[in-house]
Amino acid sequence: MGNLITAASSGLQAAQLRLDSAAHNVANVNTGNFRRQEVVQTEAPGGAGVQASLRKADTPGVALEQEAVDQMAATYAFKANLQTLRTQDRMMGALLDVKA
Repeated sequence: MGNLITAASSGLQAAQLRLDSAAHNVANVNTGNFRRQEVVQTEAPGGAGVQASLRKADTPGVALEQEAVDQMAATYAFKANLQTLRTQDRMMGALLDVKA
């Protein structure tokens, strides 16, 4: 059960980083020679969740449509990870009911 919480928690943190990065990129859309931030996600050691980090894009410029898509994807990731936590909470409650 601990891995489930760890995976969902790391997913929530990655989604937050994605939202923060998109906001940073939109705020700098008119900055000359600005290179957008991109979020890179990799599997965490032991397969328990993800690790997210930032990197600079290869080419300068910001595409607002890409930032909107990234924000929507982060919103869906928040919802999915929250649902995982809720399901885990229900499973623990059911397990405690059986054991009691």
